[in-house]
Amino acid sequence: MVLMVNQIAGFFDTQPGGAPEKIAAHLRDFWEPRMREQLIVFVGSGGQGLKPSAEAAARLL
Repeated sequence: MVLMVNQIAGFFDTQPGGAPEKIAAHLRDFWEPRMREQLIVFVGSGGQGLKPSAEAAARLL
């Protein structure tokens, strides 16, 4: 999960505009609810290893 969301963040970090919002939109569109919930719980427990934009995106979910 961390690897996947960091890869998504790596892509959106290179694009113009707000990366966290775009990452969150991608996660809403393509990740199933259980995966999003798992990420939210992971961030709540510290989110160790997540890129800053990925962590910010998870907080927007």
